[in-house]
Amino acid sequence: MMAAINSILICAGRVTIRGNGMKTTRIVIAGGGFAGLYAAMHFDKRLARRADVEVTLISRENFILFTPLLHEVAAGDLYPGDIVNPLRRILRHVKFIDADVQAIDLNTRRIRCIASVADRELEFEFDHLLLTLGSETNFFNMDGVRDWSVTMKSLTDAALLRNRMVALLEEASLESDEAARRQLLTFVTAGGGFSGTETTGAVNDFVRETMRYYPQLREESIRVEELGRYAEHKLRDRKVEVIKGVRVANYDGVVVTLSDGTSIPAATLIWTAGVKPSPVIAQLPCEKERGRLLVSEYLAVTGVPGLWAAGDCAAVPILNTENFHPPTAQHGLREGVTVAKNIEAMILDRSLKPFRFKMLGQLASIGHHTGVAMVFGIKFSGFIAWWFWRSVYLMKLPGLAKKLRVMASWTLDLFFGQQIEQMITVRDIEALSGQLARVRARTKQVRSTSAASVLANSGRDKPE
Repeated sequence: MMAAINSILICAGRVTIRGNGMKTTRIVIAGGGFAGLYAAMHFDKRLARRADVEVTLISRENFILFTPLLHEVAAGDLYPGDIVNPLRRILRHVKFIDADVQAIDLNTRRIRCIASVADRELEFEFDHLLLTLGSETNFFNMDGVRDWSVTMKSLTDAALLRNRMVALLEEASLESDEAARRQLLTFVTAGGGFSGTETTGAVNDFVRETMRYYPQLREESIRVEELGRYAEHKLRDRKVEVIKGVRVANYDGVVVTLSDGTSIPAATLIWTAGVKPSPVIAQLPCEKERGRLLVSEYLAVTGVPGLWAAGDCAAVPILNTENFHPPTAQHGLREGVTVAKNIEAMILDRSLKPFRFKMLGQLASIGHHTGVAMVFGIKFSGFIAWWFWRSVYLMKLPGLAKKLRVMASWTLDLFFGQQIEQMITVRDIEALSGQLARVRARTKQVRSTSAASVLANSGRDKPE
């Protein structure tokens, strides 16, 4: 009997005492981006190996996406699988849950999630909760932009953008009206930061380099525009129109309307103009800075013991200043390691260490073997910057197998150029949507039947 009691394990984060009376400390990491993964990796090597500690990572995807190379998937230079790593292969001792975080109750110290196609509800209790939920696209309350634009936040976004470009080229090759053809081949990118610039360069390269396979089309029909300033001169050299000092006011799927009244007929608006913290963060009754959770230099959320935050959803102060660290990948992964060490120190009753980091530099690829860079305050551009960009991110890409695949893809691309197959069609999306609707309808029906059966049985069990 005693052996059976001692073998009891924690189920769904709810059991806190093992059979031998040992209290289990529950650490939950919400979010599997750079900050969340690097925190989990630190725990995986240390605390998660202990019998009295359970570490759980909850993420809506079961992989880590290497976002610096996302635009290369859109350009067809890399395949989607080249820039992702499965979390279950990385983490050996940390429990992984593939679910979407819905709400957090700080009073009962519970986190509620939705998992699987059937929308299964899960709840986990925690002693320490690390929030690394990242950010979501901010459409600034513009319904038209939200409904009709293309985003670049996920692997699906990049893959769909690439398929969209191929589909538009095919459609334009069948169009006889020059104005309609030009509208189909006009791509507008809103957002002049790194993501917008790299996406613009990738789109421009893909469309112009694949034009030779469409004899019905002329390069003059292509129009690629960016609303921003970054790498302006280099983009102009690549025939990209750069519009400064304006913003998108509306988009109806056909025409982009700018804040100065200018209208641009375009079939595609790529939206990279802003992000905001997860809605889960907005619900929390905690002090915030521009929507992000305000944390101390130790990455602890102000006023809530056991609550921590890192990455895009955290406002991390720069020591001895009134400023905050920018939400970049190089900051996020280091914040993840620091906060994991501080949680460990709190559990082991050791002193905490503040987060200190000075940004090493910034790199961007803008297409056609051209890049721009600023490293340790030194600015340079051109082929050397592009080569340096590729070298740095190749080294940072997790996993030897992924590195080799990316190297092979880049090498083949130098000799054979872009691939123009359309792997996802409208028919595929419609079929998948219909199947998903049927699965959810059946799940709802099964739950209703089960609930009715329980009520009926409970009625029969009542004494007369």
